[in-house]
Amino acid sequence: MSGHSKWSTIKRQKGVTDAKRGQVFTKLANAITLAVKHGGANIDPNSNFKLRLAMDKARSFNMPKDNIDRAVERGMGTGAHNANFDEVMYEGFGQKGIVFIVEALTDNKNRTTSEVKNIIEKNGGTLGSPGSVNYLFERKGELIFKKNAKSSDDILSIVLDAGGDDIEEDEDNILVTTTPENLQTVKQGLEERGVVIDSAQIVYKAKTVSEVDENIVEQSIAFLDKIEEQDDVQNVYSNLP
Repeated sequence: MSGHSKWSTIKRQKGVTDAKRGQVFTKLANAITLAVKHGGANIDPNSNFKLRLAMDKARSFNMPKDNIDRAVERGMGTGAHNANFDEVMYEGFGQKGIVFIVEALTDNKNRTTSEVKNIIEKNGGTLGSPGSVNYLFERKGELIFKKNAKSSDDILSIVLDAGGDDIEEDEDNILVTTTPENLQTVKQGLEERGVVIDSAQIVYKAKTVSEVDENIVEQSIAFLDKIEEQDDVQNVYSNLP
């Protein structure tokens, strides 16, 4: 679920172990619950785009339908546990100019803040004040899909026709960047053109990446993974290359 690597959604999705699956499902369920609440108890994913993104992400992790339905019920206040979540964001500093943003959902902000701060400081980082890092990032919509033997020219044409702003690629996947406001339109446009979306989300994208050696990158990924393992943390974004 993290965002400190551009392809991490796909890679982590494939690598979720049974031991961590319950924790991941809890985080996904909380995101669905909050999307329903923010949508004024609107449970129609066609008109509540935040809910659609949360449900699509849950399905991409093979989350059972019963779990999704219970999360929706909680958001409507009709489930057995009517949780009241708050969104919180933390900003911090790692090694050699590495900066990061942490997004969390919590029903106890003091507890979550204490736990996240403890993890950061125990692993050599520093928790920053609000605004200390945020200006180094910008909000972007990101979509990931597989190339499926399409040529680069064909992919570029499809993405531009759908309204995407920019694309990056690795050996197997295409990453499309757009504005947060245009994410829904681009997702729909790609799907109408036969593209199967693996991931669609609104992220914090670093304006510039840090120039550090491979050893620092590996250490920083391990550090950020420890933060992400905290129960309330939803996403971690950084300026790692």
